[in-house]
Amino acid sequence: MPKRSTSLLGAMMSCCLAAPAHAAEGGIDPADTGFVIVATALVLMMTLPALALFYAGMVRKKSLLAVMAQSVAATAVVSILWFALGYSLAFSGDGAAIGDFARVFARGIGLTTTVSAAPTIPELLFLVYQMTFAVITCALVGGAVADRMNFSAFVAFCVVWLFLVYVPTAHWVWGGGFLAKWGLLDFAGGTVVHVNAGIAGLVAALMLGNRMGYGRENLAPYDLSMAVVGTGLLWVGWFGFNGGSALSASSRAVFAVVATHLSACAGAVAWTILEWWHRGRPSVLGMISGAIAGLGMITPASGYVEPWAGLTIGLVGGLLCYWFCSWLKVKLAYDDSLDVFGVHGVGGLVGTVLVGVFASSAVTGDPAQAGLIEGRLHLLGVQAAGVAIVALWCAGGTYLALKAASLVAPLRVDRDQEREGLDLAIHGETIHA
Repeated sequence: MPKRSTSLLGAMMSCCLAAPAHAAEGGIDPADTGFVIVATALVLMMTLPALALFYAGMVRKKSLLAVMAQSVAATAVVSILWFALGYSLAFSGDGAAIGDFARVFARGIGLTTTVSAAPTIPELLFLVYQMTFAVITCALVGGAVADRMNFSAFVAFCVVWLFLVYVPTAHWVWGGGFLAKWGLLDFAGGTVVHVNAGIAGLVAALMLGNRMGYGRENLAPYDLSMAVVGTGLLWVGWFGFNGGSALSASSRAVFAVVATHLSACAGAVAWTILEWWHRGRPSVLGMISGAIAGLGMITPASGYVEPWAGLTIGLVGGLLCYWFCSWLKVKLAYDDSLDVFGVHGVGGLVGTVLVGVFASSAVTGDPAQAGLIEGRLHLLGVQAAGVAIVALWCAGGTYLALKAASLVAPLRVDRDQEREGLDLAIHGETIHA
């Protein structure tokens, strides 16, 4: 090759190696941005179609479309409200209890704007990622009152509950509020998502009362195959839920994903073995319930613990949630239709406390953020106090939100509508399979 050509080629290669493929805007990192975009899509998938399928497969045929409609409505309504006001109140300002109005309708967010919690991704992406968490939390609550809650009342409840419960707790834990200042660790939503959804589901189930025929008639799921598909999609989506909460394509994200997967596996195995021993057969419903229990239990700890701890937390989740759903719920005789409190509430409450046991300074990078396994008791106290505060606030706020929703429409459909099924009675549609 001629010397001139060789020199030209070398210069071109030097330029290519010296310049990144995509120049970053400000401090924004393209790899982190792409990672969180994918995580955002995965978390949105957890509501549509994953949760919609999961819930639909576990109700009776005559209310299948109704629970799907709740997921669709929660996605649409909560997304708009979050963009308009929810994000600003949760993540702008430095108030101890609530944020401010600086980011109403994304005001002031430009191409290179970032936030301190996620300095390498655009703030608008952070807004949308957090939006998907608000969406699925509201949608989860609907499972506790499946087969009997009026659709209009559910939509009104979502509007009020978002601002009365979800937004304040998101600010307390993730937006620089008083729980964050106390040192509460919640990587991906043990308090903000699972405790809130579980407590709200319990309060709603108690206020609406049991389904007609509960404890006397066969209320078996219509199509568990749909629930299995929904579980698979939730499981995959949870990698965006927990892994994406690192807010960067980093080693911490990898640790969160690995802990998440191991916990789901351990939860499924633990629930199945216990049910097999207790009832003499392993059910498909038990397997998927155990997996979801493990996923919920590991959520607050996922980015703070080592993989073996994820496995341990999943085992605890499968065993504890099985006991609660199969024994204690029966003794208490309340009708949480799809075990929102028994799985998500219990998983969130216990999982958040277990952060104070299993948090590892090798993962957190901060000796002060270490749990009981490293001889530190302080974090365990903070976690327990934080869980109690969020649970109490959620219980009171949910009661008020349901009372407000009842001014818009009756919380519960009438007996004839419930007997006919919500698909036809409320939506005028039905499936023909």
